[in-house]
Order: sequence, then C-alpha cells, then structure tokens
Amino acid sequence: MTPMRQRHVQCLSPAGFHRMAYVEWGEPANPRVLVCVHGLTRCGRDFDYLAQALAGEYRVVCPDVVGRGQSDWLRDKAHYTIHQYAADMVTLLARLDVESVDWLGTSMGGMIGMVLAAQPETPVARLILNDVGPVIGTGALDRIGEYLAHPPDFGSIAEAEAYIRVVAAPFGNLSDAQWRHLTEHVVKLAPSGRIALRYDPGIAGPFVAAMQAMAAGKEPGSDIELWPLYEAIRCPTLAVRGAHSDLLSAATLAAMGERGPRARTVELPDVGHAPMFMEDGQVAVVRDFLFDD
Repeated sequence: MTPMRQRHVQCLSPAGFHRMAYVEWGEPANPRVLVCVHGLTRCGRDFDYLAQALAGEYRVVCPDVVGRGQSDWLRDKAHYTIHQYAADMVTLLARLDVESVDWLGTSMGGMIGMVLAAQPETPVARLILNDVGPVIGTGALDRIGEYLAHPPDFGSIAEAEAYIRVVAAPFGNLSDAQWRHLTEHVVKLAPSGRIALRYDPGIAGPFVAAMQAMAAGKEPGSDIELWPLYEAIRCPTLAVRGAHSDLLSAATLAAMGERGPRARTVELPDVGHAPMFMEDGQVAVVRDFLFDD
C-alpha cells in the first residue's frame, strides 16, 4: 500500500492566504478520488481506518478544514463559514487535478458536500452524507455549542482522552486504541506545557450566528430546515444515520430517501452523532455504495 502523504494547499479568504492541510492515501495517479471531510471540531485523521481500507481502489483525500487540525487559523474569525470552507475545497479539488470526485462528509463536512453537490456542473459525482441532512436538530446544536467556545486544556494526554470520550460518546463503542487515535490528532502541546485542543475557539461565533440566521422567524427550539439545498442535488447520494443521533432524525432520513436525489438510506446501530467508519461493517456500507455501478 502507498503510505499516507501529508500535504497542504494555499487557500484565500478576504483577509489573506491560509494553508489548508490534508492527508492522502492510495495511488497518487488514481483518477478515482474520495474526499472525506470531518465534523465541526474534528480533523481529517478521523478517516484513517476508512482510508486504509479503500486505498487499494481509491485515492483518498482527507483535509483539515481551516481552523482545525494542522491547518492555519484564520486572521478574521468572521470568515469561519460554510461559504469559506466550500471555497477552500474548490481550491483543493483544483490541486487534485481530477475531473470529478466522490465525497463523504461527516456533519459539517456533509453540509459542505451538499453546498458543492447542489451547484450546476458540480464535480461531486457521488455524495455520502454522514449523520447530517436538510433538517438539523437544535438539540445537537445546543449540545455542541456548550463546549465549542471555551475548550478546556489538560495536564496529560490521558486527561484529554477522558474528555474526548465524554463529549464524543455518541461515536459509539470504540476500542481503547481507537479512542486514543481520535484524541491524539485533535490535541497539541500548548506554550504553557498543557495539552490543548487543536481547533480555533474563534469558530464558535460564526457557527452560532449561522444557526441563529437559519432559525430566524421560527419558534425557539425549532429544527433548521434546508430542503431547497438538498433538493438541488442530482448525483447519487447515500444518507447514513447513527441510530441514536440527535442531529439527524429517523423521519428526516426517510424523507431524504423520497425527496431531491432520493438518497439510499442506511441506519447504523449502536451509534449516535456520528458514525466514525472505524469498523468493518460501517466501511462496507461506504464500499457498497461507491462500487454500486
């Protein structure tokens, strides 16, 4: 197997250039490309298990969205928006030098994927939405918002892992090695000598503002609906839901199978928001969709 390659690409916001890091797996010349994009505070290394499983057949590209992982933090925090993230991904797609890509997006990564897939002449050939859709449960947003703006720091990697196990408990029944992997790549050593989370706390303000804008005019606690965006998608789509998800409801999943691209729908047991594709059964769901010609 071709080893993982760590790279970066220069992207542009209204405040100037920034570097977006990404890792690549598989044969660099393979025209069959799968782009995997993570959730709100996570990073591209979440997809290591899936990428290794598919690297014999795909060039798998896993970016760290700006403000997360190994990528730069934006100078102007107001630009932490889906629009900026989508623009950065277009720059990445140009770097990859392929005519089309398949896309797997977890939560925020799925929102970015929907924005790109809904555009005319999109390069997204197949779309996998992992525990996200056109109706977003506000209960999950409230849960995420509670810790987003004020990330704690830790005295050791073990303390950091204990925290990740709590806030990411909906990921499911993972092994000790998997929890350590999901911790190591989202923390760093701070100048104070403490262990800090790798995401920019500045992502919180635009996130809250975007949610408030989408909920404007609705009753407090109402879900956010983005059906026109979803219904503009034309490519084959797979919608995956964790059976205990508080962000994507079973009713919304069913509706996604009937509206817009009429997604193939799958519900994965024993997991909430969101499945991590770190076990063979979950990987098989992705593989079956990608290779269903």
